[in-house]
Amino acid sequence: MNALPRCPKCDSEFTYKDGMLFICPECAHEWSNDTAEEKAAEALSTVKDANGNVLQDGDTVIVIKDLKVKGSSLVVKVGTKVKNIRLVEGDHDIDCKIEGIGPMKLKSQFVKKA
Repeated sequence: MNALPRCPKCDSEFTYKDGMLFICPECAHEWSNDTAEEKAAEALSTVKDANGNVLQDGDTVIVIKDLKVKGSSLVVKVGTKVKNIRLVEGDHDIDCKIEGIGPMKLKSQFVKKA
């Protein structure tokens, strides 16, 4: 049984994949199956807090652990409320400004959604 999608133009079942494209040998139609790949990429890029809640830009979060500020003697205390977060790519996936400390990057595993 062929697991590849049928051709959207001529409905042929004899399609094959070439790199990122699907190709129909009967009508020479080429297309990409971005929808499945976009959903997989979106699932990987969702950022979740310590409780598993999905975070979005602009959310307010609360710090659940004392966090030392690298290169400083300051500490972000448990219970600190951080407003208007911005999600970014990387290990520290939250960009924010903390009152009294300034701009910081946080890991989502150390916050919970407020």
